[in-house]
Amino acid sequence: MTFKKTADYIITSVRQGKFPTEAGRHARRAYRKRHFSVSNTVFVFTLIFLFLPLVVLILYSFNASTSMTWTGFSLRWYKMLLESRELWRAFRNSLIIAATSAVSATMIGTIGAVGVSWYKFRLRGYVQTISFLPMILPEIIVGVSLAIFFAGVGIPLGFFTIYVAHTTFNIPFVFLMVMASLSEFDFSIIEAARDLGATERQTLFKVTLPVCMPGIISGFLTAVTLSLEDFVITFFVAGPGSSTLPYLYIRR
Repeated sequence: MTFKKTADYIITSVRQGKFPTEAGRHARRAYRKRHFSVSNTVFVFTLIFLFLPLVVLILYSFNASTSMTWTGFSLRWYKMLLESRELWRAFRNSLIIAATSAVSATMIGTIGAVGVSWYKFRLRGYVQTISFLPMILPEIIVGVSLAIFFAGVGIPLGFFTIYVAHTTFNIPFVFLMVMASLSEFDFSIIEAARDLGATERQTLFKVTLPVCMPGIISGFLTAVTLSLEDFVITFFVAGPGSSTLPYLYIRR
């Protein structure tokens, strides 16, 4: 029997349910899953639920009025977008603050997560609890606290204070995601690296960080997203000429 005939026989047997063996049962289940899968169905509906509002938003961006009633096709809002210098300046500020604060928060959060996971010290639990406070507290409390702090130390509100504020509330999210990656980390790899003569620094940069890279990247992207959409904290720490895009949009 040639290979083609054997393959045809297997496919026909799977369709007819003639395989009595364990391999046959797995083959039949795999064949059925190609036609219907609950997980795939839920995944499709989730994508529709998430992206359908974006499609509606894009369609209504061509609406001539600001209401949800369609009054006619118009490029009025795109014309205003291209002509608004203040809007593009706020967009530039948002990108700069999001990128710099996300990089800083990722570095600090990653170092903190590795330190808490690697080293045993007396205040370890206290450090973990304090690290999550900016994520647990309401944004208005964080914003007011930072504004009082900047006023107390004499730092004028502006671009730098927004950067510090965004870095502060982004650190816990990065810390949490890197800690989740480290919780599944096999520390026998570190012992093997030490046995092969690697220093602590080499182990960190060539073993630990590459293994935790998915968590680090997830934390960085989360920090960028949170920084771009934040308004409440930015409202309390922004100064003249340092408006971000959400701040400018809500103010208008």
